[in-house]
Amino acid sequence: MKYLALLLIPFYWVLQTAAQFNPVPTLKHKFIIVAHRGDHTHYPENTIEAYNQAIKDKADYIEIDLRTTADGKLVSLHDASVNRMTDGKGLVKDLTLEQIEALKVSVKSKPDTTTIYHIPTFEQILKLCKNRIHIYIDFKEADALATLNMLKQFHMDKQVLIYINKPAQITDWRKTDPTMPLMVSLPDSVKDTESLRKFISQNHPDVLDGGYTEYDAQMVAFATAVGLPVWPDAQGPQEGPLVWDKAIEKGLKGLQTDNPAALAKYLKQKGLR
Repeated sequence: MKYLALLLIPFYWVLQTAAQFNPVPTLKHKFIIVAHRGDHTHYPENTIEAYNQAIKDKADYIEIDLRTTADGKLVSLHDASVNRMTDGKGLVKDLTLEQIEALKVSVKSKPDTTTIYHIPTFEQILKLCKNRIHIYIDFKEADALATLNMLKQFHMDKQVLIYINKPAQITDWRKTDPTMPLMVSLPDSVKDTESLRKFISQNHPDVLDGGYTEYDAQMVAFATAVGLPVWPDAQGPQEGPLVWDKAIEKGLKGLQTDNPAALAKYLKQKGLR
Protein backbone atom coordinates (compact mmCIF):
# COMPACT_ATOMS: atom_id res chain seq x y z
CA MET A 1 0.00 0.00 0.00
CA LYS A 2 2.86 2.38 0.79
CA TYR A 3 4.29 2.06 -2.73
CA LEU A 4 0.85 2.35 -4.31
CA ALA A 5 0.30 5.61 -2.47
CA LEU A 6 3.60 6.92 -3.82
CA LEU A 7 2.59 6.04 -7.38
CA LEU A 8 -0.65 7.96 -6.96
CA ILE A 9 1.16 11.21 -6.13
CA PRO A 10 1.35 13.50 -9.20
CA PHE A 11 5.02 13.95 -10.09
CA TYR A 12 4.64 17.69 -10.63
CA TRP A 13 3.51 18.03 -7.00
CA VAL A 14 6.80 16.58 -5.85
CA LEU A 15 8.77 18.91 -8.13
CA GLN A 16 6.74 21.94 -7.10
CA THR A 17 7.16 21.20 -3.40
CA ALA A 18 10.81 20.14 -3.56
CA ALA A 19 12.92 22.31 -1.27
CA GLN A 20 16.25 22.24 0.48
CA PHE A 21 15.13 21.10 3.91
CA ASN A 22 17.52 21.37 6.83
CA PRO A 23 18.45 17.76 7.61
CA VAL A 24 17.72 16.29 11.00
CA PRO A 25 20.61 14.65 12.89
CA THR A 26 21.67 11.30 11.48
CA LEU A 27 20.25 8.48 13.58
CA LYS A 28 21.03 4.78 13.68
CA HIS A 29 17.45 3.49 13.93
CA LYS A 30 15.00 3.20 11.05
CA PHE A 31 12.05 4.09 13.29
CA ILE A 32 12.55 7.14 15.52
CA ILE A 33 11.41 7.26 19.15
CA VAL A 34 10.91 10.65 20.80
CA ALA A 35 10.47 10.34 24.57
CA HIS A 36 7.80 12.90 25.50
CA ARG A 37 9.10 14.87 28.50
CA GLY A 38 11.56 12.02 29.06
CA ASP A 39 10.40 8.69 30.44
CA HIS A 40 7.78 9.87 32.91
CA THR A 41 6.35 6.41 33.42
CA HIS A 42 9.14 6.01 35.98
CA TYR A 43 10.06 9.56 37.06
CA PRO A 44 8.42 13.01 37.15
CA GLU A 45 8.21 14.59 33.70
CA ASN A 46 10.93 16.95 32.51
CA THR A 47 13.36 15.96 35.26
CA ILE A 48 16.95 14.86 34.80
CA GLU A 49 15.94 11.44 36.07
CA ALA A 50 13.20 11.10 33.41
CA TYR A 51 15.63 12.19 30.70
CA ASN A 52 18.29 9.77 31.88
CA GLN A 53 15.78 6.90 31.89
CA ALA A 54 14.86 7.72 28.27
CA ILE A 55 18.54 7.33 27.39
CA LYS A 56 18.52 3.91 29.08
CA ASP A 57 15.36 3.09 27.09
CA LYS A 58 17.40 3.75 23.92
CA ALA A 59 15.10 6.51 22.67
CA ASP A 60 16.46 8.61 19.81
CA TYR A 61 15.32 11.96 21.22
CA ILE A 62 14.16 13.37 24.50
CA GLU A 63 11.52 16.07 24.19
CA ILE A 64 12.17 18.99 26.53
CA ASP A 65 10.13 22.16 27.14
CA LEU A 66 12.32 25.25 27.22
CA ARG A 67 11.45 28.35 29.26
CA THR A 68 13.27 31.44 30.52
CA THR A 69 13.48 32.56 34.15
CA ALA A 70 13.20 36.16 35.36
CA ASP A 71 17.01 36.46 35.29
CA GLY A 72 17.37 35.08 31.77
CA LYS A 73 18.31 31.46 32.53
CA LEU A 74 16.96 28.50 30.55
CA VAL A 75 15.07 25.70 32.32
CA SER A 76 12.84 22.81 31.29
CA LEU A 77 9.21 22.77 32.42
CA HIS A 78 6.09 22.13 30.36
CA ASP A 79 3.71 24.52 32.11
CA ALA A 80 4.10 28.29 32.20
CA SER A 81 3.65 28.11 35.99
CA VAL A 82 5.31 25.90 38.58
CA ASN A 83 2.00 25.23 40.36
CA ARG A 84 1.19 21.77 38.99
CA MET A 85 4.61 20.17 39.22
CA THR A 86 6.21 21.70 42.32
CA ASP A 87 5.63 22.77 45.91
CA GLY A 88 5.75 26.42 44.80
CA LYS A 89 3.55 28.88 42.96
CA GLY A 90 4.10 31.43 40.22
CA LEU A 91 5.16 31.77 36.61
CA VAL A 92 8.58 30.59 35.48
CA LYS A 93 9.18 33.96 33.80
CA ASP A 94 8.62 35.76 37.14
CA LEU A 95 10.95 33.55 39.20
CA THR A 96 14.74 33.68 39.34
CA LEU A 97 16.87 30.60 38.73
CA GLU A 98 17.70 30.49 42.44
CA GLN A 99 13.99 30.41 43.29
CA ILE A 100 13.34 27.75 40.63
CA GLU A 101 16.16 25.52 41.88
CA ALA A 102 14.81 25.70 45.44
CA LEU A 103 11.51 24.14 44.38
CA LYS A 104 10.78 20.45 44.83
CA VAL A 105 9.12 18.62 41.97
CA SER A 106 6.35 16.24 42.98
CA VAL A 107 3.80 14.08 41.23
CA LYS A 108 0.55 13.93 43.14
CA SER A 109 -0.49 10.69 41.42
CA LYS A 110 2.85 9.07 42.30
CA PRO A 111 3.89 10.39 45.70
CA ASP A 112 7.53 9.69 46.47
CA THR A 113 8.70 10.86 49.87
CA THR A 114 12.19 9.40 49.57
CA THR A 115 13.50 11.17 46.47
CA ILE A 116 13.77 14.90 45.81
CA TYR A 117 13.45 16.02 42.19
CA HIS A 118 14.14 19.46 40.74
CA ILE A 119 13.42 21.48 37.62
CA PRO A 120 16.57 21.04 35.49
CA THR A 121 18.48 23.79 33.74
CA PHE A 122 19.20 23.59 30.03
CA GLU A 123 22.89 23.31 30.87
CA GLN A 124 22.29 20.25 33.07
CA ILE A 125 20.28 18.62 30.29
CA LEU A 126 23.02 19.24 27.72
CA LYS A 127 25.67 17.79 30.05
CA LEU A 128 23.53 14.66 30.46
CA CYS A 129 22.68 14.21 26.79
CA LYS A 130 25.86 15.13 24.92
CA ASN A 131 26.83 12.27 22.59
CA ARG A 132 24.21 10.03 24.22
CA ILE A 133 20.86 11.16 22.81
CA HIS A 134 19.45 13.91 20.61
CA ILE A 135 17.18 16.66 21.91
CA TYR A 136 13.81 17.78 20.58
CA ILE A 137 13.30 21.28 22.03
CA ASP A 138 9.70 22.36 22.45
CA PHE A 139 10.42 26.08 22.27
CA LYS A 140 7.91 27.44 24.79
CA GLU A 141 9.34 30.82 25.83
CA ALA A 142 13.01 31.29 25.10
CA ASP A 143 15.48 33.32 23.07
CA ALA A 144 16.90 31.66 19.96
CA LEU A 145 20.35 33.25 20.26
CA ALA A 146 20.72 32.35 23.95
CA THR A 147 19.64 28.80 23.16
CA LEU A 148 22.02 28.49 20.21
CA ASN A 149 24.95 29.89 22.20
CA MET A 150 24.38 27.30 24.92
CA LEU A 151 24.15 24.53 22.33
CA LYS A 152 27.40 25.66 20.72
CA GLN A 153 29.09 25.83 24.10
CA PHE A 154 28.43 22.10 24.44
CA HIS A 155 29.01 21.41 20.71
CA MET A 156 25.44 20.12 20.46
CA ASP A 157 23.97 22.47 17.85
CA LYS A 158 23.89 19.56 15.37
CA GLN A 159 22.19 17.20 17.83
CA VAL A 160 18.87 19.02 18.20
CA LEU A 161 15.71 20.08 16.41
CA ILE A 162 13.36 22.87 17.42
CA TYR A 163 9.59 22.56 17.73
CA ILE A 164 7.93 25.87 16.83
CA ASN A 165 4.95 27.15 18.83
CA LYS A 166 4.27 30.45 17.05
CA PRO A 167 5.23 32.09 13.73
CA ALA A 168 7.58 34.64 15.31
CA GLN A 169 9.79 31.79 16.49
CA ILE A 170 10.32 30.64 12.89
CA THR A 171 11.51 34.14 11.93
CA ASP A 172 13.73 34.31 15.00
CA TRP A 173 15.36 30.95 14.32
CA ARG A 174 15.79 31.46 10.57
CA LYS A 175 17.70 34.67 11.34
CA THR A 176 19.70 33.17 14.20
CA ASP A 177 20.67 29.88 12.55
CA PRO A 178 19.28 29.22 9.06
CA THR A 179 20.52 25.61 9.23
CA MET A 180 18.60 24.61 12.36
CA PRO A 181 15.90 21.96 11.62
CA LEU A 182 12.49 23.34 12.64
CA MET A 183 9.46 21.19 13.36
CA VAL A 184 5.85 22.35 13.07
CA SER A 185 2.41 20.84 13.61
CA LEU A 186 -0.28 20.81 10.94
CA PRO A 187 -2.93 23.56 11.03
CA ASP A 188 -6.58 22.52 10.96
CA SER A 189 -6.74 23.50 7.29
CA VAL A 190 -4.47 20.60 6.26
CA LYS A 191 -6.72 17.62 5.62
CA ASP A 192 -5.24 15.88 2.56
CA THR A 193 -2.22 15.67 0.29
CA GLU A 194 -3.03 18.80 -1.72
CA SER A 195 -3.45 21.00 1.36
CA LEU A 196 -0.30 19.44 2.84
CA ARG A 197 1.62 20.29 -0.34
CA LYS A 198 0.48 23.92 -0.14
CA PHE A 199 1.38 24.13 3.55
CA ILE A 200 4.89 22.78 2.95
CA SER A 201 5.45 25.09 -0.04
CA GLN A 202 4.37 28.16 1.90
CA ASN A 203 6.01 27.46 5.28
CA HIS A 204 9.11 25.34 4.50
CA PRO A 205 9.22 23.24 7.69
CA ASP A 206 12.03 20.71 8.13
CA VAL A 207 10.07 18.15 10.18
CA LEU A 208 6.33 17.60 10.61
CA ASP A 209 4.56 16.96 13.91
CA GLY A 210 0.90 16.90 14.97
CA GLY A 211 -1.24 13.95 15.99
CA TYR A 212 -0.71 10.69 14.13
CA THR A 213 -4.43 10.59 13.31
CA GLU A 214 -4.06 13.81 11.28
CA TYR A 215 -2.17 11.92 8.58
CA ASP A 216 -3.31 9.34 6.08
CA ALA A 217 -1.00 7.03 4.14
CA GLN A 218 -0.90 9.23 1.05
CA MET A 219 0.04 12.34 3.07
CA VAL A 220 2.87 10.42 4.73
CA ALA A 221 4.01 9.07 1.35
CA PHE A 222 4.01 12.56 -0.14
CA ALA A 223 6.06 14.03 2.71
CA THR A 224 8.50 11.13 2.40
CA ALA A 225 8.77 11.67 -1.36
CA VAL A 226 9.85 15.30 -0.89
CA GLY A 227 12.30 14.37 1.89
CA LEU A 228 10.33 15.63 4.88
CA PRO A 229 10.31 13.50 8.08
CA VAL A 230 6.94 13.03 9.80
CA TRP A 231 7.27 12.26 13.53
CA PRO A 232 3.86 12.95 15.07
CA ASP A 233 2.46 12.40 18.54
CA ALA A 234 1.14 9.02 19.65
CA GLN A 235 1.01 9.77 23.36
CA GLY A 236 -2.28 9.66 25.18
CA PRO A 237 -4.47 7.37 27.30
CA GLN A 238 -5.03 4.95 24.39
CA GLU A 239 -1.38 4.62 23.39
CA GLY A 240 -0.16 1.06 22.91
CA PRO A 241 0.26 -1.61 20.21
CA LEU A 242 -3.05 -0.81 18.49
CA VAL A 243 -2.04 2.84 18.09
CA TRP A 244 1.48 1.91 16.99
CA ASP A 245 0.12 -0.57 14.43
CA LYS A 246 -2.07 2.13 12.89
CA ALA A 247 0.87 4.53 12.74
CA ILE A 248 3.09 1.98 11.00
CA GLU A 249 0.32 1.12 8.53
CA LYS A 250 0.30 4.78 7.47
CA GLY A 251 4.00 4.59 6.66
CA LEU A 252 5.20 6.67 9.60
CA LYS A 253 8.85 6.26 10.59
CA GLY A 254 8.83 8.06 13.93
CA LEU A 255 6.58 8.82 16.89
CA GLN A 256 6.57 10.86 20.05
CA THR A 257 5.56 8.60 22.92
CA ASP A 258 4.83 8.49 26.64
CA ASN A 259 6.11 4.90 26.69
CA PRO A 260 9.60 4.85 25.12
CA ALA A 261 10.73 1.54 26.62
CA ALA A 262 7.55 -0.29 25.58
CA LEU A 263 7.64 1.23 22.08
CA ALA A 264 11.30 0.25 21.63
CA LYS A 265 10.49 -3.35 22.62
CA TYR A 266 7.48 -3.42 20.29
CA LEU A 267 9.48 -2.08 17.33
CA LYS A 268 12.22 -4.61 17.92
CA GLN A 269 9.67 -7.41 17.79
CA LYS A 270 8.42 -5.95 14.49
CA GLY A 271 11.92 -5.84 13.04
CA LEU A 272 11.86 -2.04 12.96
CA ARG A 273 14.46 -1.44 15.63
